[in-house]
Amino acid sequence: MEALTTGPRDQRRCHVLGVPVDACRDVTAAAIGLHAEAGGQIVTLNAEMTMLARRNADLGAVIRAADLVVPDGAGVVWALARQGIMVQRSPGIELAWSLLKYAEAHGWRVALVGASPEVMERLSDRLAQQSPALQLVFVEHGYQDAGVWPELEARLRRLSPDLVLVALGVPLQEIWIQRMRDRLPGLWMGVGGSFDVWSGLKQRAPGWASRLQIEWLYRLLQDPKRWKRYLALPQFAWSVLRHGERQR
Repeated sequence: MEALTTGPRDQRRCHVLGVPVDACRDVTAAAIGLHAEAGGQIVTLNAEMTMLARRNADLGAVIRAADLVVPDGAGVVWALARQGIMVQRSPGIELAWSLLKYAEAHGWRVALVGASPEVMERLSDRLAQQSPALQLVFVEHGYQDAGVWPELEARLRRLSPDLVLVALGVPLQEIWIQRMRDRLPGLWMGVGGSFDVWSGLKQRAPGWASRLQIEWLYRLLQDPKRWKRYLALPQFAWSVLRHGERQR
């Protein structure tokens, strides 16, 4: 494991089941420090993504190359604690929102990509009301015809925003970000279902569910079709118990 730095990108690279994750005192400060150093890709790691990265070589390579990997899920925090590495859980939706507010306050140019047309329309309206100073320079939904994407991508590259939030689902959003941000500045981050919540079309799990570490159950009750995805959770726990590193 690398030593913890004392600069603005204060972070220590660790591993859970061979998948990288960074321990930071303050993930928002680390992300802002990354922007100051010409930008990079932020990945938010949970148990489900960890297990997928072990099966999907492309996703695993993206995470290894990412500039900041945030411990998004309670399972990842637990697995790190078994190694004696104590970190706070850092939900990606909260980090992304903090970066949006920072972008508004500091004149960053922001791009939003993904989700459905309805979600993006409602999200744009909400942001215009809640964050009138936010410089939204690019807003495109993710349900585009294949022939449209090259022009959209070229336009996004020309704009070269300070912050790009992408909601295309795992692993597509992470793989797409890595390809897009080559030689471009700014922060690029996959945000999963955050746009759905910010638009008001879906509700985030309440605080009590987060404290009990059962947000996954709340999401499952909202969308039962996701049940197969959550089979990764017991598989993750069993793998950590069997093969995960322990504190020496």
